[in-house]
Amino acid sequence: MALNIGWEFYRSFLGVLEEGSLSGAARQLGITQPTVGRHIAALETALGVVLFTRSPTGLLPTAVAQALRPHAETMARTAAALERAASSHGDEVRGVVRVSASEVVGVEVLPPIISQLRQQHPHLKVELVLTNRLSDLLQLEADIAVRMLRPRQEQLLAQRVGLIEVGLHARDDYLQQHGVPVHMHDLAHHSVIGFDQENAFIRSLAIQGFERSAFALSSDSDLAQLALIRAGAGIGGCQVQLAKRDPRLQRVLPDAFALRMDTWVTMHEDLRNSPRCRVMFDALVQGLQRYVQA
Repeated sequence: MALNIGWEFYRSFLGVLEEGSLSGAARQLGITQPTVGRHIAALETALGVVLFTRSPTGLLPTAVAQALRPHAETMARTAAALERAASSHGDEVRGVVRVSASEVVGVEVLPPIISQLRQQHPHLKVELVLTNRLSDLLQLEADIAVRMLRPRQEQLLAQRVGLIEVGLHARDDYLQQHGVPVHMHDLAHHSVIGFDQENAFIRSLAIQGFERSAFALSSDSDLAQLALIRAGAGIGGCQVQLAKRDPRLQRVLPDAFALRMDTWVTMHEDLRNSPRCRVMFDALVQGLQRYVQA
């Protein structure tokens, strides 16, 4: 027999998982602590399991709670998608659209595109998710995503924007002080900025004989790397279009290193008739095409 358990119980369950206490979950959800406690107790009773145990540091999830977590998170994404869909009605462009993009693109490229679009459609609300992890559009983690590779799922609509090129750059005063590398092996005498984890950038450098262990500065945050380059800390990978905006950034070894990323705007095919998603999709495609061609 199926259990009739309200979504609000699972919502409180996720809140306690994330915050580690009833009071923290209550603050996050905007409800009272006793209400969260009643929700957890009712959920445990309905499921016939213990979800949390008390400890000096707060509430600890049991193995059962950890097993339920991904399913509850799926419910949360579905509920959020339902709310976004319900907020849009008729032919008017209004409601919430959730956009996923990498850190650098989300901070450096998308804001003026979004700003211009909202001037045309002031009732449009935008949730901008910055992550270098691929958001799962099929699981409703986002409505639209900007991706640096071609989507393979048949259920996704995809529009190719073009190639975004990443080259090695450094600030002018760093190069004046340390010299301009002429060959890739010259990088061994420079402060090179790179990633902690294996990725396309590291693999491209490795082909040229430069190993990850030789990075003087490393971070898996694109924004942190860009900030280090702009601060004159060393030589690192930067989108060529971005570097052109800063007269102090100079490209080095352009013939030896160029990482070209195929860029796409994607969304679930079920959203093709949503006015809010359609205008955002088109605006992102046009704006990113202008950026790529700059």
